[in-house]
Amino acid sequence: MKILFLSSFAHLVLERSTSRVSGGAELQVALLARELARRGVEVVIVGGDTGQQDGVVIEGVKIRSGGQFHSGNPAAMLAAIPRVFSVIRQERPDWVFLLGWTAWMAVIVAMRGALGYRAGFICGLDSELTGDFRRENPLRGGLFEWGVAQCDVRYAMTEHQRALFAMRGWSCGMYRNLILPRAFEHAGEKKVDFLWVSRCQPVKRPHIFLDLVEAMPGSSFEMVCPREDVGLWDTVAKRAATLLNLRFIEKVPYHEIQSQYDTARVFVNTSEWEGWPNSFIQAGLGWTALLSLTVNPDGIFERFGLGCYASGDFERLKADARSMIQDAPALELMQDGCARFVAEMHDNGKETEAFLGGLG
Repeated sequence: MKILFLSSFAHLVLERSTSRVSGGAELQVALLARELARRGVEVVIVGGDTGQQDGVVIEGVKIRSGGQFHSGNPAAMLAAIPRVFSVIRQERPDWVFLLGWTAWMAVIVAMRGALGYRAGFICGLDSELTGDFRRENPLRGGLFEWGVAQCDVRYAMTEHQRALFAMRGWSCGMYRNLILPRAFEHAGEKKVDFLWVSRCQPVKRPHIFLDLVEAMPGSSFEMVCPREDVGLWDTVAKRAATLLNLRFIEKVPYHEIQSQYDTARVFVNTSEWEGWPNSFIQAGLGWTALLSLTVNPDGIFERFGLGCYASGDFERLKADARSMIQDAPALELMQDGCARFVAEMHDNGKETEAFLGGLG
């Protein structure tokens, strides 16, 4: 069996020499591709052109360049279709997969008749199934949803997503996020009170984290915020520079980011919505408690006691943050709960087998 993933920057996760970063969806594609390759599956990642060597094999995964399909520019996307078509024709995969919302879902579905593969979709965010993406981006969202409806297999990553698939009348399999294995031992010393890590996008709401920083001048904060939405990032960086209790970092490569979680007492999520955040897993690997404004996938806060969930209330978020830092024994129990959540719910071998089982 041969599986091809079309993913903008997943290859950067495997290129350990690079200092570039990408997002959670790309991380999951890279981890799944690597696990599949270890099981003897032929795997190809077609990534956006970042100067990578076309055809190089890294950790058993073949890397191809798909041109500028990843740019978000409609003209660049259309111009990249012949390149992507050519690469898929050369590779002759049995399956072509996409993770997360993109109008390329429709293109991949439309090309399968000519190229003889089956098309698969993996859900990244709940908003991909609620219609929010389509309402905000009518043309691209409509193409995306048509592609999801027509594809051959679909996967949820949470029980909530599985229910959303059912509400749309779409069948799906399920597997949970894979773990980026630790590259070094846990340092053990917690030096930072609160950590925030995410690409700079409006949905991540970075300014809410800065509001928390301002509200707690006696606590230490760290923010890792790779530039994506340039206009938003500029406002975040300018504001961050005025906050003396905040260390602002533009980017940290994947193979180094775990050290940020290891040294933090609490990881803060301010996103409007998520699917199953990779950051929650990395927090658990670092024995770091969670503080979330609106994200609580499958009720994990109640199930594991891994931190505090503010139910969308910023005043409650502030109160929870203060109580977590002031009550060291309670915080330690939350940190243990977060580590237990990862140990019980995430196993790369089990989840990769679940993915393969869904292919029939």
